[in-house]
Order: sequence, then structure tokens, then C-alpha cells
Amino acid sequence: MRRGLILAIRMRLEIIGITGLPEVRPGDDLAALIGQAAAQQGQPIDRLVVLAVAQKVVSKAEGAVVDLRGIQPTALARSWAIQWGKDPRLIELILSQSRRIVKMDRGVLIVENRLGFVCANAGVDQSNTEGDDFATVLPQDPDASACRLHQALGCGAVLITDTFGRPWREGLVDVAIGVSGMEPLEDFRASRDRRGRPLAATIIAMADQLAAAAGLLMRKPDGCPAVLLRGVEWKAAEGSARSLIRRPEQDLFR
Repeated sequence: MRRGLILAIRMRLEIIGITGLPEVRPGDDLAALIGQAAAQQGQPIDRLVVLAVAQKVVSKAEGAVVDLRGIQPTALARSWAIQWGKDPRLIELILSQSRRIVKMDRGVLIVENRLGFVCANAGVDQSNTEGDDFATVLPQDPDASACRLHQALGCGAVLITDTFGRPWREGLVDVAIGVSGMEPLEDFRASRDRRGRPLAATIIAMADQLAAAAGLLMRKPDGCPAVLLRGVEWKAAEGSARSLIRRPEQDLFR
């Protein structure tokens, strides 16, 4: 096979949304629901695909849904909510899911959440819930959630994804908050560019790139929480999204 043809094959990526999943509820067997929907769609889930699953359905299946009516806001939550027109119960839930507050200004609450991710609102979200009295929080252990799906479905790798904002950039992008079956980072520092120059700092967030690609089909109004990525090359590993969190000593902005 000619080199050009090999390169063309390697550069083909299919992104396939799994449709037909029912509304996920606490206690549902999410792996079974995804497997059944993929089979009905004629899309095999095998060792050649990466499966990306939106955090929201993982949280729902695992019961990570909070009834805000049972929350008693603290004085801090109440004062912030009054100042910025927020629900004090929701603010209290965000604070309870946080290790520390990074920035709390102009109605925006950026925190380091209990999993170590720096993000808005600690990952607490009310979209696609039963109403204003309910919110989802992130899974207790997204890596473990990814591992369970990986083992149950027998795919090549699994990513649990969520939409995060980005410093200095407008808009949200899906990133990986749970990983199983792949090395999340691809390190090119031992290689050279096409002109032979050594690469000194190039580490690619492979898991985040695939999560962002899957996010093209995971628009919230469309109800497509699971996506297959076929044609991907990745390094097999146990994997953990914690590898994607920059260590404090390397973070110039903490």
C-alpha cells in the first residue's frame, strides 16, 4: 500500500451520534441502554471505537441528582444570590461541591471542585432536569464511571465529557472528566518536527480533543448524549482524567 494511501486512511475520523436513548433516570443500566441503542442503529461497539458519554446522563443514572428543596443556604450563599439574582439553594450546592473558590465576581463563580477541576459552578447544572427544584452534580468518580462502561460494553476506550469554559476564549468546549482505556495525554517531546527540530513542550490533550469532537453531536437540545469515534489512533492505558489537571506548581495563574 502506498504511503499516501496509508496516511489518508489514518486521517479519516468518523463521529457517530447514538440516537434513540430514552430519558435516563436514577438506577438505569446506562451501558445496556447505550448498547441497545447502538445495536438498533447498526453501529457495533467494539475495540476499534472510543465511546464518549455526556456527564449529564452518567450523573442521572448514578443518582447524582439533587433536590434543591432540601438545601438550607448559608449566609454567604444568600447574600451572593440576592446580589446577582441567583437561586441561593443552587449557590449553596455549588459551594458544597467545591474545595476552594477561585473567583467570585460579577455573578460568575469559578471554583476548584471536589474532583480537582477548575470550572464554573463546580459542574453543577440544571439543564435537562425535572425542573427548577433539581440540579445534577458531577459523578462521584468519573474515571470509575468510564471504567464501568468500558468493561460492560467492550469498546476500545470511554470518555465521560462535560462542557467547560476556557480562559481567554469565549464559548464552551467539551472536555474529558473521566477516562478509561486510553492515555489522556500524547507526549511528543521525544520526537522531532518535519524539519528535524526537537519538540520540547508539545503534549497533546488527546482525551480532550476527542471529547470536543464528540461535542459537535452532543448539543443539549438534540438529546444525543453518547457518541462513537471511529478511526482514532490512541495509546491503550488504564487512563485517568486526573492526568489532565495541571499541577499547582506548574500553574502560573493559581
